Amino acid sequence: MGLFSKKTEASYVGVDLGLSGIKIVELLNEKGRARLVTYAYADYPDIQSERNYADRAAETSKLMKRMLSQARVTTKRCIAALPISSVFSSIISVPATNEKELKEAISWQAKKLIPMPLEEISLDSKTLEAEGDEANGKKVTHVLLTGAPRALVKEYVGILADAGLEPLALETEAFAQIRSLVGRDRSTVMLIDIGAFRTNITIVERGIPFIARSIASGGVAISTTISQTIGIPVEEAESMKRDIKAMQQFAPAGDLAPILETLLKPIIDEVRYSFNLYQGQSEAGKLKRIDKIILTGGSSLLPRLPEFFTQLMNVNAYLGDPWARVVYPEDLRPILEDIGSRFAVTVGCAMRDIE
Repeated sequence: MGLFSKKTEASYVGVDLGLSGIKIVELLNEKGRARLVTYAYADYPDIQSERNYADRAAETSKLMKRMLSQARVTTKRCIAALPISSVFSSIISVPATNEKELKEAISWQAKKLIPMPLEEISLDSKTLEAEGDEANGKKVTHVLLTGAPRALVKEYVGILADAGLEPLALETEAFAQIRSLVGRDRSTVMLIDIGAFRTNITIVERGIPFIARSIASGGVAISTTISQTIGIPVEEAESMKRDIKAMQQFAPAGDLAPILETLLKPIIDEVRYSFNLYQGQSEAGKLKRIDKIILTGGSSLLPRLPEFFTQLMNVNAYLGDPWARVVYPEDLRPILEDIGSRFAVTVGCAMRDIE
C-alpha cells in the first residue's frame, strides 16, 4: 500500500530513514524475483539522541547522496517507509451497496477517527472483504484506512528528491515488514520490531496489519539499563547486547530469562497487552489466536531472544530473515545475516513493485 504511487519496472531502491541511521538497498526485478544489486547503511554517531529529519533535511539528503554514490546504486526509482508512530492506521467496517456509498462512508469514518483535518492528511484505503449484514440487508465492507500528515509526506519526498532519487511511493513500515518477513504466509503473525528508540508491534492476519502499536522503548533504553547496572559506557553496552558470553555475567547459572525480563519489561508489557487484545476477539464464534512471533530490529539480536519469547508467550518465535526471498551471492551470506534484522523495512520497500 502506498500513500501515493506510480508503477514502473526494472530495479528499485528501498529507503529506511531510521531514528539511529539510514538503510538503503537496491533490488532488481528479475522475472518476478528480487535480486540484490547493492546496499548501504550509515549509523549516526550519537546513538542516544533521536533524529529529527525535518530539522536536518539538507544534512540527511547530503549523506544519502554520498551513500548512493559509494554503493554504486544504478537507479533513481525509490520507495521509502514512513514510521508506524507517525501514521494512522485502522480497520473500519462500513455499510455500502456501491462505490459512491463506500467512498462517502470511508470519508465520514475517517473524519471521526483521525484527530486532524482531512485536508492535512494523505489518505489511502484498501478494501478487504464484504459480508452480508442481516440487520438491513446491506453488505458491510471492511476497509484498511491509512493516513499520514501531508507535511510529513512533503518532508520525506523533499529529502529523497534532494538526494537525487525519484520517489515512486511512500508506505508504512508495517507493510514493508510484512512483505519482507511474512510474504504470502496466511497465518496470524505478531511482528515485534525492536528499534533503537521505539518498539513496533504489528499483528498480521492474512497479510493485513490488524493491530499496530508503537511504544517509546527500544535498544537505546536496553543499553542504558545495562550501562547503569554494571557501570560501563553506553557504547560498550551496545556491543555487549549481542555477546552471549558477556550477557551471561548477569546470569551465572546460564539462564538469561530473568535479565531479559528486566531489560525488556516495557516491551514485554506491550506484547502481552497486544496479544490479549487480539486473542480476546472472536470470529465465527471462535477466539482468534496468534500462530507465530517474528522478531526484527537491531535489538532482536539479543542472545536467546527467540527462545525467551517462545517460552514467555507459549508461541513459537523466530528471528526474521528479510533476505529469504532475495537472490544474492553466496559469499555475502554471513554479512547479510548479520545485518538482516535491521534491513526488514528497507528490503520490503524495494520489493514493493517486484512481487
